[in-house]
Amino acid sequence: MKIVSYNVNGVRSALEKGLAEWIDENQFDVVCLQETKAHSGSVPLLLIESLGYKHHWHSAKRKGYSGVATFTKQKPTKVYKGLGIERYDDEGRVIRTDLGDLTILNCYFPNGGSGPERQQYKMRFLDDFLNWVENLREERPNIIVVGDYNIAHAKIDINDPVRNKNSSGFKPEERAWMTQWFESGFVDAFRKLHPDEVSYTWWRTTQFARKTNKGWRLDYMSVSDTIEHGIESVTHRHDAFHSDHCPVELEIKLD
Repeated sequence: MKIVSYNVNGVRSALEKGLAEWIDENQFDVVCLQETKAHSGSVPLLLIESLGYKHHWHSAKRKGYSGVATFTKQKPTKVYKGLGIERYDDEGRVIRTDLGDLTILNCYFPNGGSGPERQQYKMRFLDDFLNWVENLREERPNIIVVGDYNIAHAKIDINDPVRNKNSSGFKPEERAWMTQWFESGFVDAFRKLHPDEVSYTWWRTTQFARKTNKGWRLDYMSVSDTIEHGIESVTHRHDAFHSDHCPVELEIKLD
C-alpha cells in the first residue's frame, strides 16, 4: 500500500498548482490532505474522482480554515469524522478511515503560535488525542497516524534549535509529548529507516527558506508496532511544490 500525507495549505490553491495531476502520476492508494481550508462542495474534484478515488472530508465550521480529507482507491469499511470532542471537531482536525483491519487517522494538529490561549488548546488536544488513540487501539490495533503534527520532535528535525527553543512547535513540553507518543506503541516511520538524515517537511514562505533548506520536520507517519515490520520506504517528496509543506510518502506491506 502506498500512502501519502500532504498539508496542502488550501486545497483549491494546490489544485491550481497541479495537485491532481501529481496524484495521477504517482498512483497512491491513499491520499491524506490536511489544512484543506474548504468544504468538498466548493472544490473542483472531477479530475481526482476520475482517477477512481472515493473521498471523505472533515471540514471546520469556520470557512477557509483547517480541515482534513482522505481519498482512497479502495472503498472504506467505515469512516468516522472527529474525536467526538466538540472543541476539536468544530475545527476539522481528525478523520478516521478503516480499510479492513487497517485504520488510518488523518490529522491536522493545532498550531499554538498565535498566543498562550492557542498553545494551551494545543497541549490539551495532544493529551486528549493520545488518550483517545490508546482507547481506539484496544479495538483497532493496526493504526497509521499521518499528518501535520505541528511539532519538530528532536534537534535534528529543525534548522535552528537554539533560536527556536521556546517557539511553539519546538517547546520542551511538545517535544516531551512526542517522545511519550512514540513510547506508547507507535514508530516514527521516517526515523526508523532514516535515523540520522536531516530532512524537513515545512519551510517559511519568506527569506528563501525552502531554497536554503531552513525548515522544520512537522509531518509524520506514525505506524503502530503491530505492523511496523511491513514498512518498506518513507520518503519526503521534495519534488512537490503545491504548498509550503512537502508530502510524506509511505510504502507498507500489510499481511
